[in-house]
Amino acid sequence: MNNFEKILKNNNVKPTAMRLLVLQFLLTKKVAISLTDVENYFDKSDRTTLYRTLKTFVEKGISHKIDDGTGISKYALCEENCHCEIDTDLHLHFRCTNCNETVCITDYKIPRITLPIGYIAENINLVVKGICDNCNT
Repeated sequence: MNNFEKILKNNNVKPTAMRLLVLQFLLTKKVAISLTDVENYFDKSDRTTLYRTLKTFVEKGISHKIDDGTGISKYALCEENCHCEIDTDLHLHFRCTNCNETVCITDYKIPRITLPIGYIAENINLVVKGICDNCNT
């Protein structure tokens, strides 16, 4: 069993050929990617299969979905031992307004937010927009 299969099995995901390929693709990316990015890479694959693979990865905690304000969902792998829990795992995202790439900045966790009584947080997303370090040089 290879490392890709172990990652899937450890997250209770059946290691199909497409899931293994998509996971391997995600592991090569340093930026968040869209479904279209995955489609373009796997140009002979079915869009629905790719979407379901990404959706499964999000549901099982292998990756997380990012709303970076562009109207297009992006996906990035979770850190090891991440459970996408509001109090412990959420981190900053940065979208470059020059190159349009979105990156996870996992060293900067979103601080605990206390809501008024009666409010229940289901998701928190913090996106900073600006110029990334690559575009700033």
